[in-house]
Amino acid sequence: MALVPCQVLRAAILLSYCSILCNYKAIDMPAHQTYGGSWKFLTFIDLVIQAVFFGICVLTDLSSLLTKGNDSQEQERQLKKLISLRDWMMAVLAFPIGVFVVTMFWSIYIYDRELVYPKLLDNFIPAWLNHGMHTTVLPFILIEMRTTHHQYPSRSCGLAAVCTFAVGYILWVCWIHHVTGVWVYPLLEHLSPGVKIIFFAAVTVIINIFYLMGEVLNNYIWDTQKCEQRSRGN
Repeated sequence: MALVPCQVLRAAILLSYCSILCNYKAIDMPAHQTYGGSWKFLTFIDLVIQAVFFGICVLTDLSSLLTKGNDSQEQERQLKKLISLRDWMMAVLAFPIGVFVVTMFWSIYIYDRELVYPKLLDNFIPAWLNHGMHTTVLPFILIEMRTTHHQYPSRSCGLAAVCTFAVGYILWVCWIHHVTGVWVYPLLEHLSPGVKIIFFAAVTVIINIFYLMGEVLNNYIWDTQKCEQRSRGN
């Protein structure tokens, strides 16, 4: 039996994301006043994705609790739709985008932080908030994967959705540069047009790889658990 019920964990994680988002939006940062505002940063988009995802998780838990012992088929159908939406968001957005943001941010940060998170930002964003945006996302999503089985969509549909998101964000970044003449991330200023194309293609491939990793990890965790349950039953 878990020390902390997964429903409580999800509620706590949702509250932490709400706190992070509120604190981030309260910061009077020059970048927030420019074209695209906070929505030009993948980190912020990911925070919104994670908050919405865990909000759906909490809503699913509450709906499951309210429909327990209820014979209403309509409520049962609505709960199944909610569970399907939760699982789809986990597979296509929460896991691959969350893992991508954490790994890409810290990889570039360790190499040269000025390319992704200039030291100037330390004057606006405290260290705890930086970790809330770029570190805790990974353990939170792994906790969710470990505590709840998620039904992944067909691989072709899942990869198509992930590619759509990746290409959509890349086009958004390019549009912002077209309008303002400034790249969202300093790293892009140092790349030639040809290298930028390769970089964007590599980013899309990496996000797809993370989607596949999530699918494999989800299946491994829950197939292993089923085997353990069968062993105990014998």
